[in-house]
Parts: sequence; C-alpha cells; structure tokens
Amino acid sequence: MLSTSAARFACALVLLVSPGLIGVAHAQTLTLGTALHRALKASPRLTAAERDIGIASGQRLQAGALINPELSYEYDNAFGSGVYRGTRSAESTLQISQLFELFGKRDARIAAGAAGVETATIQRKAVRLEILSETAIAFVSVLGLQRRIQILDEQMTSIDRITPLLQRRVEAGASSPAETGRAEAASALVKADRERTKAALASARRELAVLMGDTAPNFASVSGRLEVTGRPPSFKSVVAAIDANPQLVRWTAVYAQRNAELLLARLKPYPDVRVGVGWRHYNASNDDAVRLTLSVPIPVFDQNQGNILSAQESLAKTRAEREANRNTLIVLAGRAYDTLQGSLRELAILRDSAIPKARQAAEAIAEGYGQGRYSLLEVLDAQASFVQSRLREQEAQQNVHVAVATIEGLVGNPLSLARESTR
Repeated sequence: MLSTSAARFACALVLLVSPGLIGVAHAQTLTLGTALHRALKASPRLTAAERDIGIASGQRLQAGALINPELSYEYDNAFGSGVYRGTRSAESTLQISQLFELFGKRDARIAAGAAGVETATIQRKAVRLEILSETAIAFVSVLGLQRRIQILDEQMTSIDRITPLLQRRVEAGASSPAETGRAEAASALVKADRERTKAALASARRELAVLMGDTAPNFASVSGRLEVTGRPPSFKSVVAAIDANPQLVRWTAVYAQRNAELLLARLKPYPDVRVGVGWRHYNASNDDAVRLTLSVPIPVFDQNQGNILSAQESLAKTRAEREANRNTLIVLAGRAYDTLQGSLRELAILRDSAIPKARQAAEAIAEGYGQGRYSLLEVLDAQASFVQSRLREQEAQQNVHVAVATIEGLVGNPLSLARESTR
C-alpha cells in the first residue's frame, strides 16, 4: 500500500479538484463527489459485474447439489410364446438407485464454485475502481476546459480594452490605421481558439454525462479548483501498491478455481458407486422378492488424460496471465507517474518564473503603450505570452489530476475517490 504521506498527497490533489465532496454546491453545478456517486449508481458495467457475482453464486450453489436418485420400473417375461404367453409368467421390478460420489469430487466442485464467486466479487471491485478513475478524469477534463475558456475570455477582454486607446491614437496620427485591423485579427484568432475549446468542452461534458448514465449533460458547469500542492509518493511505493489492485488480487481466486478444476479432472477416473434396491413380483407364483444392485464403472479406456492435461496447462497459464497483467499495470502507472512528475516540474517553472515575468511584462508594455513608448504589436505579443503561460499552467494542472486519478485506479486503493463515493 502507499505510504501515509503518499496517500495524503493523492487525497489532497483530488480534494483540491472538488472542494464540495458531497452534493451540489449550486443549482446545475456539478461537484466531483456527485459525479462519482451518480457514475457508480448508473454504470451498466458495475451492474454487469454484480450479475456476474450472481451467476457465480448460482454455479456455486449448483456445485454443492447432491445427485438425484433414479427410479426405474421393469416388466420382464411377458407377451412371448409358450409359458411366457401373455403375462402369466411376467416379472415386474420397481427399483430406486443412487450414485455415491467418492474421493472428494463434490468437495472439489464446491471449492471451484466458491473460488468463482470470489473471482467475480474481486472483479466487481476492479470495475468499481475503473469507473471512479474514468469519471474523475472526465470531470477534470471538463473543469480544465472550463478554465481554458475563462482564460481566453480574459484575453479577449484585454484586447478589447486596447481598442478605445488604439482608436484615439489612430485619430491623433500616432498609430497607423492598419493597427486597428491587427487588433481585430488578434481578437478573432482568440475567438477561434475559444470556439475550438468550446467544441472540446461539449465532447468532454457529453462523455462525463454518459458516465453518469445520461445521454446529454444535465448540468450547467462543474465546480472545483485545479491548484496543486504537495509532492508525489515514490514510484517504488506505487509499484508496491499495485499488487493490491483487484485486477491482480483476483488472480489468487482464479488460481484456486483452476486448481480445484485440475483436482476434479484427476478425480474423475476414480469410479463412483451406484447402489440400488428394488422390489420384484413374480406373477407365476405370486411371490415377491427384494432386488439389490451394485455397479462400478471400470476406467479402462477413458482415464480423462486429455482434460487433466488441459487443466494443468490452464493452471500454469494463470501464473503467466497474472504477471502479464501486472506488467501492464506497472507500465500504465509509470506513464501516469512520469506525467505527474513532469507536470509538477513544469508548474514550478511556470509559477516561479514564466507567469510572474510574463504578467509584469504585459502590464508594463500595456502601460507604456498608453504613453506611446511601445507599438501595438509589442502589446499583443506580451499579452499572448502571458496568456500562453497561463494556458500551459492550466494544462499542467489538468495533467497532474488526470495522472493522480489514473494512479489511484491502478494501485488498488481508491484513496479519496472511495471517500467521495457512496461509502
């Protein structure tokens, strides 16, 4: 499992994304806690996983069922010729027989069924983690795109703020009329970027809505903060925690199930005993007698070797499948962890240097433009640099939260995601 400091870090990141964990802060405003709750409630994948548990439970119940007895009736020595003409010499037998399974076959079947229930139960936990992680990522995407549109709106406001001053300078002959077109072109480009972002936001909103069981968004916006603080856990602790992921834990149950199936295959050649007891009536003498039968199959030709070999290979395959699954999870966690580390370093540079300096330059040049010391091109360039640094910050913040949600879905411990759900 992750260390305490690592858990606190991951928990804090998601808490920052959603200040209000439970419920909706304002009408038509969606919080992360509400999104997670609705996704778990509406997910057909989670419903399917729960049905798998029911299916496995039924198979476990059936595995423990005793074999039904057999009732048979025989009518012999009738409708023949000579003394067997008609039914005078007929013999009628009513018998009940029961097959008794030996060598622990029923116990092995029950063990395989129980392991199947355990596998389905753990798989449901894995599906639940996936839903929480996917919903958190979709929520962060919507939140990030909302923030991106806000930054672009602020950029358009800054450009529009220059227009009256530019107009006065053109009228005074201090600036060329062509600069008016340049300002309009800059504003149009920002509007074009905003429209592209709006289209991306619409797709992200729809994706989030579908995860919550809706065909279209029924919320106006999502609420949260993208600020990031703290340090990530070590990747070594992340790898160690991956072994607790339900996707890997379930292989223990799968191994037990396949081991029980191998035992069943090995036990099948051992013969079971069928015992029968019946009542026989002789029409010729009007006498009755008890009939006892005992039958045991002789495993001469079929020793179930093919099924034994198949079960052995299936058991050996389980180990390889678990290792392949674990390697895949480590690769995915590594990608997310590298993104997390890189985005945090990027944020540090942006906050410590790029954004403050770009802001200072934009403010100084905008002030100097009013005094005639800078050209419009320099003003627009300074504003663009400042806006780009803020957009980079927003993108890096979003990448951090996406990486955290991805890692939380891989380490087998939902951390704050579980606390924000229905639990």
